[in-house]
Amino acid sequence: MDVRDLSLTAIFASVYASLVALQVQLLPPLAYGPIQLRVADCLIPLAALFGWPLALGVSVGCLIGNAYYWLGPVDVILGPIANFTAATAVFLLRRHRLVACVAGALPIGLIVGGYLWLFFPPPDFPGPSLPLWAAMMLSITVSSLITVTVIGYALLSILSRPGILGSLRSHGLKVAT
Repeated sequence: MDVRDLSLTAIFASVYASLVALQVQLLPPLAYGPIQLRVADCLIPLAALFGWPLALGVSVGCLIGNAYYWLGPVDVILGPIANFTAATAVFLLRRHRLVACVAGALPIGLIVGGYLWLFFPPPDFPGPSLPLWAAMMLSITVSSLITVTVIGYALLSILSRPGILGSLRSHGLKVAT
C-alpha cells in the first residue's frame, strides 16, 4: 500500500462516515434499526474499481459511524467486519459485477442482522412468524440488497463508463478492471 492508496482509504473512510452522520441527522430510523437503508453502503460496490483501499475505507468509515451512534462494542466491532467482508466479496467477484453486488449485500445482512436483534425488535413480516434473529437477518439483508445491489450497482455502472475511468486514471488513481 502506497501513499496514494492510503489517501484513497482515508477519503473513502471520511465519505462513508460523513454519509452515516448525515443520515443519522436527517433520517435516523433508516440509518440504524431493524430496517437499515444505510446510504453509505452504496460505496461498497466501488471495491470492484478501487480494490483494497476502498475495502479498508468503508470498514474504517463504518467503525467511525458506528462509534458515533454507539449501540455498543458489538456493533462497533462487527459492523466494520461486515463491511470489509462485503467489499472483499465485491472485489473478488468484480468480473461479474451484479453477482458481486448481491454477494456484497449478504455478509451485511447476515453479520449485522445476526446481532442487531439484540438492540431492536425486528419488523413484522406478513406470513409465518420468524425467530427474532431470523427476522432481523432477513430485514437487514433486504435493506442491504437495496443499498448495495440497487443503488451501489448503479453508482458502479456510472463510474465504470470509459470516459469516467479514463478521467480517474488520468488523475493518477489505480482502477481495477
